[in-house]
Amino acid sequence: MSHLSKLLLLILVVSSSHTGFGQEQADTTTIQPIQVNVYFSSQPLMGLTASAQSITRRQLDHQQTNSLLPALNTVAGIRMEERSPGSYRLAMRGSLIRSPFGIRNAKIYMDEFPLTDAGGNTYLNLIDPFSLHAVHILKGPDGSLYGANSGGVLRLDPKGFGNMENKQELVLSGGSYGLFQEQLSLQHRLSDAYQFSVDQSFMRADGYRENTALNKKTFQTAHQWTYSPGNMLKLYVLYADLGYRTPGGLTEAQMKEDPSMARPAAGQTPGAKEQKAGIYNKTWYMGLAHEASLSKYMSHHIAVFGSTTDLENPFITNYEIRAERNLGVRTYFSYTNNDNRLLTWTMQAGFEGQKGWNRIENYGNERGAPTALQDRDKLNNAQTSVFYRATATFFDRWLLEGSLSWNTAAIDYTKHFPQIDVPSGEIDFGSIWMPRIASSYSFTEHVAARGSISKGYSAPTLAEVRASDNRINTGLNPETGTNYEIGLRAETKDRRFLADVSAYSYQMKNGIVRQLRENGEEYYVNAGEMDQKGIEASVLAHLLLPSPQRFLQQWTYQGSLARNFYRFGDYVSGNDDHSGNAMTAVPDWTVSNSVSLIFPRKIYVNLLHNYVSGMPLNDANTFFAESFHLLQAKAGMDIPVKGRLSLQVFVGADNLLNQQYNLGNDINAFGNRFFNPAAPRNYYGGVKIAL
Repeated sequence: MSHLSKLLLLILVVSSSHTGFGQEQADTTTIQPIQVNVYFSSQPLMGLTASAQSITRRQLDHQQTNSLLPALNTVAGIRMEERSPGSYRLAMRGSLIRSPFGIRNAKIYMDEFPLTDAGGNTYLNLIDPFSLHAVHILKGPDGSLYGANSGGVLRLDPKGFGNMENKQELVLSGGSYGLFQEQLSLQHRLSDAYQFSVDQSFMRADGYRENTALNKKTFQTAHQWTYSPGNMLKLYVLYADLGYRTPGGLTEAQMKEDPSMARPAAGQTPGAKEQKAGIYNKTWYMGLAHEASLSKYMSHHIAVFGSTTDLENPFITNYEIRAERNLGVRTYFSYTNNDNRLLTWTMQAGFEGQKGWNRIENYGNERGAPTALQDRDKLNNAQTSVFYRATATFFDRWLLEGSLSWNTAAIDYTKHFPQIDVPSGEIDFGSIWMPRIASSYSFTEHVAARGSISKGYSAPTLAEVRASDNRINTGLNPETGTNYEIGLRAETKDRRFLADVSAYSYQMKNGIVRQLRENGEEYYVNAGEMDQKGIEASVLAHLLLPSPQRFLQQWTYQGSLARNFYRFGDYVSGNDDHSGNAMTAVPDWTVSNSVSLIFPRKIYVNLLHNYVSGMPLNDANTFFAESFHLLQAKAGMDIPVKGRLSLQVFVGADNLLNQQYNLGNDINAFGNRFFNPAAPRNYYGGVKIAL
């Protein structure tokens, strides 16, 4: 990254395009404080002790509707990758070396229901972004209320919960490389007591590279029933049927020869296209929650949830079939006393537990069809968390917060085929206390400083203990560490400008690192120490507030920046000493900038720029991915229609600079097959019909 580029990008930094903000009017006093729905309630961003951010429905609408990736990548410290359509990875203040596919080392919730299963994995690619009302993000370890994690927490708000309007919407869109998407959303309030939503979607795409076909169908419904004053039931149901091909990584020479090719055959090992490599996931998820107001001060919440996943993964060397079943409960009591302005305080105490039953079978793969049985294992896992949190606010200015959780994780395994000397056993990751102490002080109503110390902990996931090499790794240890963080938020009195800066240092032990064998099968090892330091900054500026008298009626300019100082500590792998090397898959710089413009007739134009600096692709730091600038755009306008019907047409483009880049790399790849080229310049367009 040149000095000129750094200067220009720093000048352009203005908060993430997905920092939530209110529906502004011409009067600047109508800009409402930013709210983040965390810690069981919607709270003003200015007073939070944590680094947090919200992505609103409006901001999601201004991006391509088939993925959360553009939205999440505008948040400082968050990086989402897509190696091929449907194959996502997510890093929250950390590297991606643990996640070949899926999402690990972060907790994700749908309202109060954990989407992260008992094995530590989250299938975020099953969610249709159009079915969400908002996304709320907590960065850094926060096990106080959300169980074991060291990356952060995502809370997704589905349509159907909270305050909502009657609305029916249908979106039809299509684009380059065979993209077609249909999304239907129905929201209806039958009375003050009962409301519901139904969301359905279908998407298919051929993809840019060979062997990247995608087919996705989802159905989601959410129901909220206040059956008596102070008592509410919530029901959430999701079904997803997702299938996508995986093209595999290329060497640098293969990428330059033809970036659209799938991984070719090598010696006796067939290629990805020949073996029809892919992922096929059918999942049911259901949650039922009850909220009760026990008194003026006390409330009780309980949620029971479960999921069933049938997954097939034809891989180059084998064909894996998994049956995953999960059940869990999350419950807590909450106490709030704000009678006295001089001192208000809250506390929560609760429990979250999950149990998983998993059957994994591996067969030979003959051109995408299973053949002879190679391996069969059963693994049952359990995770529990008991948590307590208390806060005290003095004079509406100084907030003190303390929390503590006790977490356990264990896996029972039985190897049924082939028989071995030790066919069964237990992996007990032990228990750990995760404290968090934090404080926020408001110097004025519009300037606040914060600081926190928190413990991070992340047990190996099921997919790491039993990776694609079909071996059960009983020697893998959990990641642990301590995070130190300070931050400052400031806004102008009219709230037209908001800045947020934070700095953190997370010292991790037993970091988990992905490795690959010659045939492409993966396994995991503990990398010893990891030194993770970073600086994050974001700014939000309302340059022109809404006014129907102007041609340019509204202008919002936003962006974010993260500077990462990530290094391996004491890390020796075999005969190789990687101590002091830059951490694999972590760029030094990530920058996001966006411009949102509103014109007459509700014409909008949204421009989004992302910069990612180069990063090492292996622990030895001998191969690097090049930096890239990604420019995206979306524009839409309303077409007048009589009656209640409204019609909006939109068009968009991705990779306008036509960069050759990789949006997801294979880490520590054997044979130097690191690269998964992303699509060149491509386009999409569609129509949204609403009542």
